[in-house]
Amino acid sequence: MAVSDFTMIEAWTQVLRLSKLQAGQAVTILTGADTHPQTLRTAQIACQSLGAVISRLDLAPVNGERSLSRDPLAYLGTTPLTGNKPAMAALKASDLVLDLMTLLFSPEQHDILAGGTKILLAVEPPEILARMVPTEADRTRVMAAAAKIKQASRMTVTSPAGTSLSCPLGEFPAISEYGFVDAPGRWDHWPSGFVLTWPNELQASGTIVIDRGDILLPHKSYVQNPIVLTVEAGYATGIEGGVDAALLRDYMESFADPEAYAISHIGWGLQPRARWSTLGLLDREAHIGMDARAYEGNFLFSLGPNNEAGGSRTTACHIDIPLRGCTVSLDDRVVVEAGKVINEEPL
Repeated sequence: MAVSDFTMIEAWTQVLRLSKLQAGQAVTILTGADTHPQTLRTAQIACQSLGAVISRLDLAPVNGERSLSRDPLAYLGTTPLTGNKPAMAALKASDLVLDLMTLLFSPEQHDILAGGTKILLAVEPPEILARMVPTEADRTRVMAAAAKIKQASRMTVTSPAGTSLSCPLGEFPAISEYGFVDAPGRWDHWPSGFVLTWPNELQASGTIVIDRGDILLPHKSYVQNPIVLTVEAGYATGIEGGVDAALLRDYMESFADPEAYAISHIGWGLQPRARWSTLGLLDREAHIGMDARAYEGNFLFSLGPNNEAGGSRTTACHIDIPLRGCTVSLDDRVVVEAGKVINEEPL
């Protein structure tokens, strides 16, 4: 269902105020071939209403000939900023970059953030953005969960389907995604609402069962038959099952990169306005699946890179897989029980 410009301008204004945008600050809106025109149009109006100095930087797409999917997160190779010194100079000189293109997992993004510029990613269609406008309550919730991860030495995950995963922690930071950028050098994604970290390198082990109804991203599909991942020394060394497993194996083999099989980020969803069921209601070409990543109580794990957290592992393959009905524990403390978030009070 369409969203009015008025609603989107109000949404952008709330996000920008939460992001502490001040009159006179420089905002660069980064766009590409797939940028939604209403998202761009209303972002410009909201920035102007708050007195910002606005520029638009439109860049040509890359990697389309390499990717098997139109999803912008399906191939994480070079970006339109790779080797583009004039564009990088403009972005690094900005107080805030509104990324309506998708720079995720790129060295250029890290370089921009290192100078204190804030980056907010917003590439879902307007109706999803409007439904999940971030709030201070989102921040409080996610930060409380991140505090628990920071004090833990191990995350364990179990499920009735047979998941039994052990992930030692401490080598990588806890990352809080709550939908706005309220500190210099911060990156976030609107919409979001989840917490994540990475297991210590080469130490995750166990079994992950991707059960019926769990979701594969960027495939944007509900699994119809269980997929069993064997995890040894931080890598998925076996992917077994029926047709769904074969499809996943074939997709991953297309990258011809052993790092694609590494266990990447791990965490859980905390966004009550995100829904597991929306994947079946939306055009898969029109969104990137943030409902699936953020819905409350999921266990979200990923295969692929860890350079977003300061690690050295890069790969063009990045697969996010949210699971239902899992129990997630930090040391001896249960934080998600059978798919329900519990014990939310701050430490």
